[in-house]
Formats: sequence, structure tokens, C-alpha cells
Amino acid sequence: MTGEGAGPHAPGPLPLGVARTPTGDPDVDAQLARLADADHLAASGHLEVYEDVHRGLRDALTALDRRPGPQAAPAPPAGPEDPASHDTRS
Repeated sequence: MTGEGAGPHAPGPLPLGVARTPTGDPDVDAQLARLADADHLAASGHLEVYEDVHRGLRDALTALDRRPGPQAAPAPPAGPEDPASHDTRS
């Protein structure tokens, strides 16, 4: 006797049904949605999807480093009370 699902009429891969919570970052959310592609593949096809998603998430993280952050306030100009602004050479 064969196990359940064995034979020529066995169902294909079934989705895992793992819920994905949106992160609010469109690039990351698109990569997480891409994981659903693995639900329709045999286990041998998962690696390609996982590597693609990993690459996309790594790129999204790298892009965060390239985005300009908050600008630091400019240093105040040297005033008369600032000793560095006085030339002591005569």
C-alpha cells in the first residue's frame, strides 16, 4: 500500500499558508510576496526563489544605506566670544 498522495493522481505542492505581514516598505513587501511563488513549486524549485528573495532583500537593505538621512544642523559661525575666531598673531 502506498502512502497518502502517492501515485499518478497525487495533488501538487500545497501552499504552506504562512501569513505575511506588510512591512510598509514596498521593496521589502514585494520580496516577501515573491515567497508565495515557492508554494506552487516542488521542493527542488524552492532554492531559486529563496535565493532571488534573499538577493532582493539584501538590495533593499543596501539601498537604505544610500538614502540620505536627516541632515545635521550646521555648526554656528564663529563669533567674537569664540577664542578660535581671534587672531592672536600681531
